[in-house]
Parts: sequence; structure tokens; C-alpha cells
Amino acid sequence: MSTAHLTAPTPASPTGSFARGRLNGILFVALFAAAVTRIAAIPAIAGLGLSPLIVGIVAGAIYGNALRDGMPDSWAAGVNFSARKLLRIAVAFFGLRVSLQEIAQVGLPGLAESVLIVVSTLAIGTWAGMKIMKLDRDTALLTAAGSAICGAAAVLAFESTLQSSPHKSAMAVGSVVLFGTLSMFLYPVLFNAGWLHLDTVGAGLFFGGTIHEVAQVVGAASNVSPEALHIATIVKMTRVMLLVPVLLAVGLWVNRRPLRVTGGEAAAGNAQQKPRKLAVPWFALGFLAFVVVNSLHVLPTAATSTLNSLDTFALTMAMTALGIETRVAQIRQAGPRALTTGLILYVWLIAGGWGITWAVQHLLG
Repeated sequence: MSTAHLTAPTPASPTGSFARGRLNGILFVALFAAAVTRIAAIPAIAGLGLSPLIVGIVAGAIYGNALRDGMPDSWAAGVNFSARKLLRIAVAFFGLRVSLQEIAQVGLPGLAESVLIVVSTLAIGTWAGMKIMKLDRDTALLTAAGSAICGAAAVLAFESTLQSSPHKSAMAVGSVVLFGTLSMFLYPVLFNAGWLHLDTVGAGLFFGGTIHEVAQVVGAASNVSPEALHIATIVKMTRVMLLVPVLLAVGLWVNRRPLRVTGGEAAAGNAQQKPRKLAVPWFALGFLAFVVVNSLHVLPTAATSTLNSLDTFALTMAMTALGIETRVAQIRQAGPRALTTGLILYVWLIAGGWGITWAVQHLLG
């Protein structure tokens, strides 16, 4: 009597298991981001000027600290992919929101406003963060970038270039949320009360040049006039355009300066200061390429709109993934110092930004 030959099941290969785990992690982040997008669309949330990106990092951080144990360890690779590689792709496609024609509409005053605000805020924020508040270089740069350029999107771009820890990005985004939201309500009050002493054009320059997030600029300027809203939006997008040269310049500067290791790293045998190898910011060049594509109008309007919507979702995924990787204990170590740095920058954006706006209008207007 013959005995049936039973073949033992072949165990899954480590490579296959890793790939499935990463895919599951990406799908989990995508579903999480979809829920975040719906939450951000609730009128009460949208009315506060909180974009899906901001809601994403907050919701992700809540999950990462309260419920992270419920997620399989194998999914961590997918979360990391969303917070790193997907992030770079999304930042590149962000260029489809800017065109050279729009920047030309505000002319030299708008360009001068943007350049002066971005450069001064980056310099002041980095110096104040490192010298006064004793923050590490990455946290100071991320906080300064969020205030200087385009809020959470700038923080994401710098985080990718600097290869910094997620909790440092979370601290920088926290500053953007707090002070950007405050600006959205404070600026219209100051303008309508006559305390800014700016005309409609000046208000557009000031709002677009000094408020953190695009959504916050729109929310604030819409309470002034359609003309102010138009100018403020263009000036804001000019600041977004400056993301590329700033990333390249900061990358060169950071790469020439040694990375200060922490005590824990020193104990592990890395006591020597060492230069940090930066990732080539190809996504910044991709951003610039998409700006050119958008300026040439080679894509149909419907296609551009669809790509922008997908890009917002990808950025929301990246922010959600960063939130999941963030730990409250890490934020607590430098949270007050990072927020104080954000406050210093906020005072500069109001006082210094007003001075720059006045000078630009009277000298170049």
C-alpha cells in the first residue's frame, strides 16, 4: 500500500515577509490619511485653517503614543517609507502649485518681500534657536524653515534633506500650528482696526510674506478684500518657490559644519564630531521642474487639479507617518525651547515683517 507523499509548506522568505509588511504599513498609513482628510474637511476644523497635513501629524502622534502597540512590527517599514521616500516625491509635485507667471504679477516688491522675509527669518531662527535656546541644529533649522517658507511643507522638505528625527519635525510643526493659527485671526483684526497703517496692497504683501501656512494666508487675507487675498496668495507662493534655492544653500552650509553628537552617541563610541552626509535634494530639483511645467501650461487644468489633490493626500500620508513615529517623551525634552524659538520668530515676523513691507512699498512700489 503506497503512502501519500506530503510536502511540508515552504516558509515565507524573509524578503517576501518584509515586502508584505511594508505594503501593509503603507496601506495602513493611506487609510489613516483618508480618515484624516475627512476629519480636516469638517467645517469646524477647516474654519480654523488647519490643513489635512496638520491634522495628520496630530492624529498620527496620538496613535503613535497611545495605540502603537496594536500595529504589527513588520508594518514599521511601510510607515518609514511614507515618512521618507513618499515625502520626497510629494514635495517635488508641490511645484505644480506655483507658476512663474503668478510670481511676475507681484513684480519686484513681492519678490523682494519674500526673499527678505525668508532669509532674515531663517538666519534669526537658526541663531536664536542654537545660541539663545540651546536647541540642536536640526530642530532650530526646522523651526526656522516652518516660519520662513511654507509651514509644514517646508518642515517636511528640510526634514528629508537633514535626515533628522521625526520628533524634531513634530516640534517645528507645532510652532507652525500655534503661531500660524494665531496670525489668521490676529492679522485681520490689526488691519481692520487701522493699527498696521497699510493699504490693501501692503496688507497683501504683509499677510503673504509673514503668515506660515498657505491655508492660513488665505483665511486671513480673505477677511480684508479680494485684492489683498490675490496679492497675499501670490506672495506666499513666491515664498514656496524659494524652497529650492534655500534647500540647496542650507544643504551646503550644513554639510560643511560638523554634526554635534549627543552624550549617548559619545558613550557608544562616537565621541568625535563628524560631518553629516546629506541626501542630494533631488526632490527640490523636481519641485523646480514642476514649477516650469506648470508655467508652460503643458498639462490640462483638470490634470493639474487632480495631481494637486493626490499630492495633498501624499503629503498628508507623510505627515501622518511622521506623527506615528513621534514620541511625546522626545518632544518634552525640547518642546518649550522650540516653542520659544517659534515665539521669537513670530515677534520678528510681525515687527520685522511690517518694517520690510513698509520699506518694500515705499522704495520699490
